[in-house]
Amino acid sequence: MLIYGIDPGFTGAVSIYETETDSLVISDIPVVKSPKGKTLINLPELLSILSNQKNKPALAVIESVNAMPNQGVSSTFRFGQGFGQLEMGIVASKLPIKYVTPRQWKKYFDLSRDKGESRRLAKLCFPNYAHYFKRVKDDGRAEAALIGLYAKENLI
Repeated sequence: MLIYGIDPGFTGAVSIYETETDSLVISDIPVVKSPKGKTLINLPELLSILSNQKNKPALAVIESVNAMPNQGVSSTFRFGQGFGQLEMGIVASKLPIKYVTPRQWKKYFDLSRDKGESRRLAKLCFPNYAHYFKRVKDDGRAEAALIGLYAKENLI
């Protein structure tokens, strides 16, 4: 089975975890700049990432997130818009979808809000793919991979 673990946001990622072989492919959320310099999701590239080219049984698991206190109205709107685009990409790719809250999957792995913890755990769980998690800014990749692992162990 292919599990698409998705950490939403412009710095998030999509992991594709093949459960039979424990293989992992990770792509950062593809982005482009608007003419006004705003970051936008590159929708055609997102659809390419979400396509099930192996035509295997698959499941998309996306982190269900909410607005954060003290977050600005504009940034909240943009994040919500991006989340909706991710959902639509999943639906357009004909992938079944499940949602998991940060609290659910992080509690399962005994993680705090510290993104460095997610990177360290991802390196331990996926030692052959540690190169995906080597930079501080690779926390979205680590969280996408861990969401996929959580799904394998709890949702299928």
